[in-house]
Amino acid sequence: MLDGIQGTGLYTVNVISVGLDGPRESSRDPEEHGEHVVIIGAGEQAEIAYEYLTHDSPHRVVAFAVEGEYLERDEGYAELPVVPLESLHERYDVREHKALVAVSSTKLNRVRTRLYLVAKEQGYDFVSYVSSRAFVWPNVQVGENTFVFEHTVLQHNVRVGDNVVLWSGSFIGHRTVIHDHCFVAPHAGVSGYCEIGESSFLGVNCCLNDYLKVGEDCVIGSGAVVIRDCERGKVYVGNPARALERTSYQSFGLEE
Repeated sequence: MLDGIQGTGLYTVNVISVGLDGPRESSRDPEEHGEHVVIIGAGEQAEIAYEYLTHDSPHRVVAFAVEGEYLERDEGYAELPVVPLESLHERYDVREHKALVAVSSTKLNRVRTRLYLVAKEQGYDFVSYVSSRAFVWPNVQVGENTFVFEHTVLQHNVRVGDNVVLWSGSFIGHRTVIHDHCFVAPHAGVSGYCEIGESSFLGVNCCLNDYLKVGEDCVIGSGAVVIRDCERGKVYVGNPARALERTSYQSFGLEE
């Protein structure tokens, strides 16, 4: 979790990785190199997470978990078991397994956040994934349960909170802070010294000038050009970006 602009509870990504030679072989010895991971989710995002962890990380995915009311089968992608989230900790010991919540921006990130907190309450620690094809400066900090896709750029002293998704090709400029539970769509561009509030959504190909603050629960529409600070709970579209009359809460059917 980030505490204001300072940030706490993060780990440092200390490698610059710019591989261009296709998926590397993953190490399949979790005792020595990686973790046994349960992916929470069973949809497209979960399948993508399985593929990336399997082919581009040392971790081994051992199962999927969903809330009991959505459990339709006991075998999922790659013929792995699918188990009820409510009893996950009884089947997969929290001392021997890590979790990763792989859900999109559904309900303005509320669904992913809720599942993350449920697993945290059960006692799980989380893995994060940073693509070997991302450009990540050594002093970047990334929180837990965060997923950084290929060709993302994280510049000098960027800080990324917990439970964040940074999709392919997104650019995060120097000293920018992205708070917990955000979702950044492909090729979004965020200039230096920005601050992105908790649970915000940045759409495809949007761009933000430097030194801007985006309030929590904001939605920045695809292709929007943001030149001023953005208020909490607003939806911004256009060039230059302007706020719509409806709020993000109204757009997603949420209570403020």
